[in-house]
Amino acid sequence: MTSSRLWRSLPWNGLGVLPFVLFAVLFLLLPTAHIVAGAFVDAAGGFTLKNIFNLFRPEIINAFWLSIRLSLTSAVIGCGIGFAIALAVVFGGLPRALRGVVMTFSGVTSNFAGVPLAFAYVATLGRVGFVTVLLRDWFGVNLYALGFNMISFWGLTAAYVFFQIPLMVLIITPAIDGLRREWREAAEVLGASNAQYWRLVALPVLAPSLLGTLALLFANAFGAVATAIALTGSLLSIAPILLFNQIRGDVLGDPHLGYALAFAMIVITGVSNGVYVVMRARAERWLK
Repeated sequence: MTSSRLWRSLPWNGLGVLPFVLFAVLFLLLPTAHIVAGAFVDAAGGFTLKNIFNLFRPEIINAFWLSIRLSLTSAVIGCGIGFAIALAVVFGGLPRALRGVVMTFSGVTSNFAGVPLAFAYVATLGRVGFVTVLLRDWFGVNLYALGFNMISFWGLTAAYVFFQIPLMVLIITPAIDGLRREWREAAEVLGASNAQYWRLVALPVLAPSLLGTLALLFANAFGAVATAIALTGSLLSIAPILLFNQIRGDVLGDPHLGYALAFAMIVITGVSNGVYVVMRARAERWLK
C-alpha cells in the first residue's frame, strides 16, 4: 500500500469526536474514578471499607431517604404537569411561533437552578414575595398561615419543580410528536373512542418515554445541591448537602466519607440514568 493510500485510509472522520472524548475523560471518567478510589482509602492512604460502612449510620441513611423522597416527588409532579403542557403544545392548536416560544422558554428554564433559582423562588413565594402578597391581598389566602414553609420538604420540592417541569416538556414533546396519525385513524375506524385510543394505544407507546423521563428527572433532582444550599443552608439534611459539608474543607469534615457519599450518589444516579437509556431505546422502536 502506498503512503498516499495509507494516509487516505486513516480514520480522519473520527477526529471530530476527539474533543468530546477528551472532555468526557477529563471531566467525567477521571473524576469519577478518583471519587470511587477515594471511597475505599483511609487518611493514611491504605485500603479500607470503613467509609462504605459509615454510609449506614442513621443520619446518613435518613439524609439519603429524604433525598430519594424529595427527588421522586418532584419528578412525579414535574412529569405530570410537564406532560400536560406538552400535550397542549402538540395537540392544542398553538401557532408555530408560540410553540417555538414555549420550547425556547423550557430550554432556558430547565437550566435555571442554583442561587438564581433560589432568589427567584424567594421573590415569588417568600413572605413578601409577589405570589404570596397577591394571594393574601386579592384572595385572602395566607400561605404561611396555612403552614407553607420554604425551608421544608414541600418548600424545597416546589423549588425543584421549577426546573423539572420545563425539562419534562423538552424531553417528552418529541415523543408525543412521534405518535403517528395512522394509529389514531386506525383506532377510530375500529370504533375506539378518544379515551380508548389513549388508554390502549398512545399511552402504552409513550410509557417507556414517560418512565425513562421520570428516571431522568429523579437523577436531575437527586444531584441538585446549589438550590438547596441557597434556600435552606444546612437546615434540611439531604444527601448533597451532607456531601458538601464533608468536602468543603472544614476541620470537622471527613473527605473520605465525602468520597463514599459521592460514590453512593453516583450509584443511585447511574441506575436512574441507566433506566432512562433503556426506556429511551424501547421507545425509539415504536417511534422510528
